[in-house]
Amino acid sequence: MTTRSQRTLSETLHDKGYRLTPQRMIVLEAIEAADNHISAEEVHSKAHAKYPYINISTVYRTLDLLKELGLVAETDLGGGRLVYHPAGKSHHHHLVCRRCGKVEDIDETAFERLREDLKEKYGFDAVFEHMGIFGTCRTCSG
Repeated sequence: MTTRSQRTLSETLHDKGYRLTPQRMIVLEAIEAADNHISAEEVHSKAHAKYPYINISTVYRTLDLLKELGLVAETDLGGGRLVYHPAGKSHHHHLVCRRCGKVEDIDETAFERLREDLKEKYGFDAVFEHMGIFGTCRTCSG
């Protein structure tokens, strides 16, 4: 039996009762095939290479649906560009330098103390999913 983290986006989408149109399948393939985060424009470019009739609005609608269903994570890494990746991939966050644009991954364990403080002081159970934290990197601040 396949676990949720091992299931493909298309299997999960189908199981939730959504039609697997050719356009959706191509968008899903582009996201799953990406080695790293991928922008809507990059998804469109990859999808358009296989299916020339797909338009960017279809890509955005599909990404919105996948995000709403919790199947992809969306992150703002600066420069007005949102990027996506399958939600089942490891939980991680990003430090984004406002000066040079460098992006460094950090593990979610960096937020354990903050999560505990928020719970203890405010009774708030915080969920840190996939965030970009903006600041200045070591190189630029030195």
